[in-house]
Amino acid sequence: MTQVSDRLERLSPSETLAMSQKSQELKAQGVDVINLSVGEPDFFTPDHIKEAAKKAIDDNFSFYSPVPGYMDLRNAIVEKLKKENNLEYTADRIIVSNGAKQSVCNVLLSIIGPGDEVIIPAPYWVSYVEMVKLAEGTNVIIPAGIEQDFKITPAQLEAAITPKTKALILCSPSNPTGSVYSKEELKGLADVLSRYPNIIVLADEIYEHINYVGAHQSIAQFESIKDRVVVINGVSKAYAMTGWRIGFIAAPLWIAKACNKLQGQYTSGASSIAQKASVAAFTGDQTCVKTMREAFLRRRDLVVELCKDIPGLQINIPQGAFYLFPKVSAYYGKSAGDRKINDAADLAMYLLEVGHVATVGGTAFGAPEYLRLSYATSDENLVEAIRRIRKALAELS
Repeated sequence: MTQVSDRLERLSPSETLAMSQKSQELKAQGVDVINLSVGEPDFFTPDHIKEAAKKAIDDNFSFYSPVPGYMDLRNAIVEKLKKENNLEYTADRIIVSNGAKQSVCNVLLSIIGPGDEVIIPAPYWVSYVEMVKLAEGTNVIIPAGIEQDFKITPAQLEAAITPKTKALILCSPSNPTGSVYSKEELKGLADVLSRYPNIIVLADEIYEHINYVGAHQSIAQFESIKDRVVVINGVSKAYAMTGWRIGFIAAPLWIAKACNKLQGQYTSGASSIAQKASVAAFTGDQTCVKTMREAFLRRRDLVVELCKDIPGLQINIPQGAFYLFPKVSAYYGKSAGDRKINDAADLAMYLLEVGHVATVGGTAFGAPEYLRLSYATSDENLVEAIRRIRKALAELS
């Protein structure tokens, strides 16, 4: 009998993609499903970015691109980091990849091996722990619940560090919680890390521009650790370019070289057309970013207002990204007819099949008492979706 590799056996399927697929199947059967499971903006890519892509096609950018990315894109990223983040990099420390997801995986595969520990605050984005498994590392999870706004403390970080700790993954603004670390909170973590010179920090900043509390703060700004921070970002969220698949790292030179070597063997350079479009994203008019952020803020306020009065839901106010992450464990053990809710997966499936709203159970995010709702959809969809959720939950007893 043919078997898949042990490497694949260790991996869990993506629960976010599974819920999205299940909702699509119900839609195909004629069921009116509102999908709050997908983590992507519902806006179209801005016109000036699309025009740059069309021009790139006409200008025959149809050949293999350089493995680390076109120089004009890497230079545009260097300028973006300097202008927006006050971070100094050179183009040889920038590696462009097929989405920020590959960027994260490149770094982990380049620095993590058997026995190495990676600290991951929970709730976490579903793929982090699976990528560490791929790299044959060991996940060390630090839980941070709603009572601490889903953010770890310096004391928690210190307690999790061992001689085997090789990396910390920090996502701010956060998927799945929308929490944002302040400059003071990041400094607290940086002060701890400054005492452990062998720990690399992966700073996932893909939601940088979807931030409702002022200027984005990067942990790379602190002098004591900046030569050990890998900034990970891309165009997907800020510019509504999820399908274009462009992400990047800004890294210490030795890590950039390692990722270049790795990427050269398994994907080579990212799409030539998408890269040219991304140059326009970084260097063009930024009004589109502000407009989309304002829309997400309005939707956040709408969803928080609609959800705060639903009995049994415990919510915080997300400061970034486009997710609400309510605590829903008050419904565990309840039933509707012969259907019993034992955990987050049961509740998510109940809301999908009975309420016709797709969400994602928190177990995949390392937070089994919670549920993730994406509010990256229209106001009308959100009002109707929350009405359905309220109705479906009211039927549980």
